[in-house]
Amino acid sequence: MKLIVTIPAYNEEQNIADVIKEIPRSIEGISEVKVLVLDDGSRDQTVQKAKEAGADYIISHKRNKGLANTFQDAINAALEREADIIVNTDGDNHYDQSRIPDLVKPLLQRQADIAIGDREVRKLEHMPAANKYLNILGSYFVSKLFGLKETLDVSSGFRAYNKEAAMRISILSKHTYTHETIIQALDHNLIIESVAIKARKVTRKSRLISNIPSHLARSLMVIFRVFTVYKPLRVLSSVGAVIALPGILLVLRFLYFYFFTVDEGRGHIQSLIIAAILILLGFQVFILGLIASAVGWNRKMLEEIFYSFKKDRYKK
Repeated sequence: MKLIVTIPAYNEEQNIADVIKEIPRSIEGISEVKVLVLDDGSRDQTVQKAKEAGADYIISHKRNKGLANTFQDAINAALEREADIIVNTDGDNHYDQSRIPDLVKPLLQRQADIAIGDREVRKLEHMPAANKYLNILGSYFVSKLFGLKETLDVSSGFRAYNKEAAMRISILSKHTYTHETIIQALDHNLIIESVAIKARKVTRKSRLISNIPSHLARSLMVIFRVFTVYKPLRVLSSVGAVIALPGILLVLRFLYFYFFTVDEGRGHIQSLIIAAILILLGFQVFILGLIASAVGWNRKMLEEIFYSFKKDRYKK
């Protein structure tokens, strides 16, 4: 069984060697361990440092494409090189690579399709408070949104995927892959397990979270868009209900004035017209949800076709 550790990297000359050297090359149940660095258009010595540290494969983008695209390209490159298990880690030395055997254990025991390294964010004293509570809030929100009993560390990039899960991943976001991959995995009924692996302090400033409000807005937009793609009826029904509810309340208000006051609703016709508009608009959004749900069936069929294509392409 072949394991490939993928490292998306952008200007990581100070850390990439330490990351590569810490990766264990002998793991029980794994016949070979390889390291693949996906250089995202670095302008420093990242590639040279990776070569010197012993990276087995190095692929470079001609220009910076961002984390989401780089992650997807790294996954595809690992599949092309016949990986049975893919471990993704960061190039900033945030994660403890010596714990990779613990991370892949649920996959080797066939207990999970994806294992996520839980950074135990609440215990990270070195993480800035804003980043910490943003991570905690995001993890709780996404986990509860999908009815998970266990709160996953949804922003952790330290993850292991079996071949089945890796072939199911198709990243659409241009910002980050972490939330989208979880939503896709749950939609495909893949089993996700959390493994407690405390993260280390990162010396450099986060490139993904350079501005907290901006990152929060972009992350919420990604979650909303992906969730709408995979659960359109649920999302649009909720939106339709939110729109229609004030209209229903206005109708009840009018009926109250009509039956229980002396003016019998006179002077309140305007609110009744607004109520009709809101209820009609809410109903239209609900119908749009039904249409989107039908389109979603086509999406699922296309995903199955794409999955079959990947199976043929990446079969040994």
